[in-house]
Amino acid sequence: MDRLIRHENSGSRLLHKVKVDPVILDFGMTLARPLSRSVRLNGFATCLRLEEVYWEVLSDISRINSCSINTLLSYIDREVHLRHGGVKNFSGLIRVVCVMHLLKMGSDSREVASRQVVTG
Repeated sequence: MDRLIRHENSGSRLLHKVKVDPVILDFGMTLARPLSRSVRLNGFATCLRLEEVYWEVLSDISRINSCSINTLLSYIDREVHLRHGGVKNFSGLIRVVCVMHLLKMGSDSREVASRQVVTG
């Protein structure tokens, strides 16, 4: 499905054709709803507010690693402090971790598919 998007640049107006995948836009809006949860990061109680879709990805990552979400978050917090001296926006970091996980999962499945085509 093509959509025309208006782009204004230094006084001129341009219309660009943009491909929008309707499957990507067809999701339950509850996934975009922010959800606050109490978590323990290395023994300290805090509240983390993330959209529900990120909580689902964190659940998937923790299941893959056979640990709880609190253990996973504590590990990420500890590693960021050791490697980079900490982070100002922990919830933003967690969103990036979730996206990187999904990108890695996508690239791994593409590698498996390409190997099956070559060897299969």
